[in-house]
Amino acid sequence: MSLNNTKLQQMATALRILSAEAINKANSGHPGMPLGMADVATVLFAKYLHVNPSVPQWFNRDRFVLSAGHGSMLLYSLFYFLGYPDVTIEDIKNFRQLGSNTAGHPEYGHLSGIDMTTGPLGQGISSAVGMALAERVLNAKFGDDLCNHYTYAICGDGCLMEGISEEAISLAGLWKLNKLIVFWDNNNITIDGTVDKSNGTDQIARFKAVGWNTFNINGHNYEQIAEAIEAAQRSDKPTLIACKTVIGYGAPNKCGTPKVHGSPLGEEELAAMKQKFGWTYAPFEMPAEVIAAWRAAAQKSAVLYDKWQKTAAQNAEFAAYINNVLPQNWDKALNELKSKTIKEQTKVATRKASQMCLENIVKYVPQIIGGSADLAASNLTFVEGMKTITAADYNGNNIMYGIREHAMGAIMNGLALHGGVIPYGGTFFVFSDYMRPAMRLAALMGLRVIYVLTHDSIGVGEDGPTHQPIEHLAAYRAMPNINVFRPCDVVETAEAWQLALKNAHTPSILALSRQSVPTLRHSSEDNLTSKGAYVISPSIHKPIATIIATGTEVSLAIEAQKKLAAENIGVNVVSMPCQELFDAQPAEYKRAVLGDLPRIAVEAGSSYGWERYVGYNGTIIGIDSFGASGKGDEVYKHFGITAENIVANVKKYL
Repeated sequence: MSLNNTKLQQMATALRILSAEAINKANSGHPGMPLGMADVATVLFAKYLHVNPSVPQWFNRDRFVLSAGHGSMLLYSLFYFLGYPDVTIEDIKNFRQLGSNTAGHPEYGHLSGIDMTTGPLGQGISSAVGMALAERVLNAKFGDDLCNHYTYAICGDGCLMEGISEEAISLAGLWKLNKLIVFWDNNNITIDGTVDKSNGTDQIARFKAVGWNTFNINGHNYEQIAEAIEAAQRSDKPTLIACKTVIGYGAPNKCGTPKVHGSPLGEEELAAMKQKFGWTYAPFEMPAEVIAAWRAAAQKSAVLYDKWQKTAAQNAEFAAYINNVLPQNWDKALNELKSKTIKEQTKVATRKASQMCLENIVKYVPQIIGGSADLAASNLTFVEGMKTITAADYNGNNIMYGIREHAMGAIMNGLALHGGVIPYGGTFFVFSDYMRPAMRLAALMGLRVIYVLTHDSIGVGEDGPTHQPIEHLAAYRAMPNINVFRPCDVVETAEAWQLALKNAHTPSILALSRQSVPTLRHSSEDNLTSKGAYVISPSIHKPIATIIATGTEVSLAIEAQKKLAAENIGVNVVSMPCQELFDAQPAEYKRAVLGDLPRIAVEAGSSYGWERYVGYNGTIIGIDSFGASGKGDEVYKHFGITAENIVANVKKYL
């Protein structure tokens, strides 16, 4: 370890001044963390963290997650000083302005150096666990020359108070993710006051208890920061570095108080801080020697990058992994499954159909990594030939998350963000509530994460209202950029899997049944699920109405169609496995599918949202109360989700 403290102090001071100036100009932002953690960030980025600003997406770069995302200006200042081409001084001046890439919280995809969208506290540190796991998995497959890097995160008290962090750090300790290093901004301040008013946890003891290495340091002492990082890099465990800092360090009148957490310093306090540091430059003017020092630090990884690039260029399999290239003919077996299903008229639950699909996916898509929150036997996410990842052997493709839905959602985001793997994870549909914050972030970031959510309706039966999702379909359909698939049989389930795996920028939900359904499709030549909805069973008589259904209710609609046909009453039946994909179709297609006749929607869930398909004169057969405990078929009858009720509602249009 060789440190030039004078130079590091100059670099850290520049970080503080630039961050504070940008927040002041925006009259909005959080200066406390950037000022308090500038010393830690300077040592980390200048001496240890390997990135290449000229090639920001270098796969073997170290990953950095600002879990305390409100301190985003620290990250933007770092990017500017390191020389990332998409961060100019004008971008810094436009902090938090509409249309600016320097948003209020780090937004994945807005700037090339941002490894994750952060802001919801606890999500960052938890997704960092997923990134660190992905690194170990790919290292086990391809070796140190191709994948061998660290995952660093900065978190605050808020991240550690959020319950998701407990789930995630316990898994990181279990898996011995020794290349994960977390810096805790231990400043004893939250928005409402000092931490001891709301939390008495001994964080060091907590992390030790779940298998972490821990250090307690002065976060403004460069030698201690460097020594802790180097010791962490040598550790056989993940490491927490508790950095005792002063929030708003350098702001003479506001430091150490909640006042500096989420409000600009103001001109007087900024001027006083500049005077304290001997800073005489004009606003947003950064001294050339400081910029040169930062740019030199950015070049420390050039030799590593050049060596890695030459090695990676010689490995076509690795290139396919990291560039999200699915193997040629990867879904051939899936297509054969669809044909076989139609021929044999297979009758299974769609959760079983999903397992049948996975049996024909896992063998042919080596990037895929599955798992379940201790429900693999019910979600049917595990198939023969899969191997569980452990601390002793990372070369696997199944994750046992335990009863940790919160962490599972965030870890899957980390896996997808890291790249080189395609994650899917299972739980009961109703328990997706625990994953929802992570699912929202996946949609916001545009990640290929696949959620296998089984027991998708009142068909769960005896477990009753606590386990019976009612509002969940409507809620996820309201979320932007997430495809909600509710397939009606094996064919639609296979089509949904194909679409979920092909779409690299949208997460997918597979809402799957506990109860068995017949095969309803007669052809699988075209992926009709890709249209979102289609006429699955046209009327043999002149139709008087159109029935629209999803999932298990499609078979009820077709049963009702047959009963009506026996009375010479015709209806068309439309299967709508994915509203999002249907809404994206041309108007002509949508009119052709739904027709101009009265429409009846049938779904064992909330009726909310169906009015836009059936119109004000249409009928919605759904459930707008919580479920009930009883045998699944009896609960269906209790709520009127039956072929007989569909028939009765169609006859209203005679």
